[in-house]
Amino acid sequence: MDNFEASDIEIVKGDRPLVSPAPPAEVVVEAKRKILFVASEAAPFISTGGLAEVVGSLSKALAKSDVFDVRVMLPLYQDIHKEYRKEFRFLGNFYVPLSWRNQYCGIFEYKSEGVTFYFVDNEYYFKRPGCYGYYDDGERFAFLCRAVMETMGFLGFYPDVLHCHDWQAALAAIYLKTTYCLRPEYRHIRAAFTIHNIEYQGKYSLEILGDLFGLSERVRDLVEYDNCINLMKGAIECCEAVTTVSPTYAEEIKDPFYSYGLDPIIRRNEGKLCGILNGIAPAAYDPATDRSLFANYNARHLENKAVCKEELQKMFALPQKPDTPVVAMVTRLVAGKGIDLVKEVLEKALKRDMQFILLGTGESAYENYFTDLANRYQGKVVSVISFNSDLARKIYSGADLFLMPSKSEPCGLAQMISSRYGAVALVRETGGLKDSITPYGAGGNGFTFRDYNADDLLYVLGEAIDLYRDKKKWATLTKRAMQTDFSWSTSSKYYEKLYLDLLK
Repeated sequence: MDNFEASDIEIVKGDRPLVSPAPPAEVVVEAKRKILFVASEAAPFISTGGLAEVVGSLSKALAKSDVFDVRVMLPLYQDIHKEYRKEFRFLGNFYVPLSWRNQYCGIFEYKSEGVTFYFVDNEYYFKRPGCYGYYDDGERFAFLCRAVMETMGFLGFYPDVLHCHDWQAALAAIYLKTTYCLRPEYRHIRAAFTIHNIEYQGKYSLEILGDLFGLSERVRDLVEYDNCINLMKGAIECCEAVTTVSPTYAEEIKDPFYSYGLDPIIRRNEGKLCGILNGIAPAAYDPATDRSLFANYNARHLENKAVCKEELQKMFALPQKPDTPVVAMVTRLVAGKGIDLVKEVLEKALKRDMQFILLGTGESAYENYFTDLANRYQGKVVSVISFNSDLARKIYSGADLFLMPSKSEPCGLAQMISSRYGAVALVRETGGLKDSITPYGAGGNGFTFRDYNADDLLYVLGEAIDLYRDKKKWATLTKRAMQTDFSWSTSSKYYEKLYLDLLK
């Protein structure tokens, strides 16, 4: 890969690297270490965003090593497709104690690419459309976490490391360190907690500490923060290691601007904090084999990328001009994605020779703005207010420039995916965007700006459009972006090192 080596991914622990810049090529251990992921979603079974991509891809990357026995535990949601369900194997059922409740729990197993997936079945909690947004989400995920603890005994599988992802899995770590650690078979288990997005913390009234979560007053101080239960705070306090999904984000969440009130807790626990950049599964985002594309291509043979662009322009009734850059966004339409900056600069930028395509859903004010913009700039602007993964891939392949000016971005995957398809990323230097996209002028793989400022965005967008006129330089940049290694092969080595360090 160009300009992006293993040494470029720094893991931050306090003010010093957690591991050496180059992780060991091979780790020798006597027996496989047992790793259990707990998460509320995982690709390909159920996904609402980046969390599922990470859990699904990272677990499989780790399983390729001879070092780890990797297993993942998830809810058995209604929306998990029958093509997977028909392959599930029923292992048995038991009852899970949760405060005064005693709830049914069935366990199903599915193996894929060296990973064992367990699905927790309870129709009362999980036979509903979607994953989140219910009044009793706290109880639903408390049941999941308690079921994780009970399933260990049911299966006779006690992991060396319990790795919990985001607030929905936080109680698994809390239960482990407050209740189950009193049992001999659980005492050796180390816990890691990954913050995928610190904005969502799992906050509940202190009045339901015992009634809902089954926690005693003895552990109240562990989960109490700002006059409420904060499950993320509890997991941070309980775990031996806390990770974020990029090194820069690990530093940013020590700052009140990014932490949503948890910065004092982060700073107090920064000795066990580290940041590891997420990856993507290269085979899942490969323009050489992707069946969604109008034509396939790779970094060595870019001719068919021009075909993808032309067909995309035809699809949206845009003039088929090969020399006009297509600027795209595939995003949730929320303030954190930098939409306010885009609103400030886009009409100014449209005075130049460019076309703009947006795909996304979100806040109604933003949806209405882009719908109106497309009506006023027909032939230059397309707005598709929808979520469509097939169309997203067509846009990645047909676009020249991909816009991602986020106010905050723990990691971001879209900039990696767009780069794989040769849509050069233009990002703000925050979180994983800063760690994955480096400025073209410094020999990097995209365009960046630092301050959350509309004028800076407009200036860099102008620079990118100007460079596009130089076909030779743009082709070089496109190839460099496509050849950047965003795979899990590098990042998974850091997780290996993290787990083995915990077990020392």
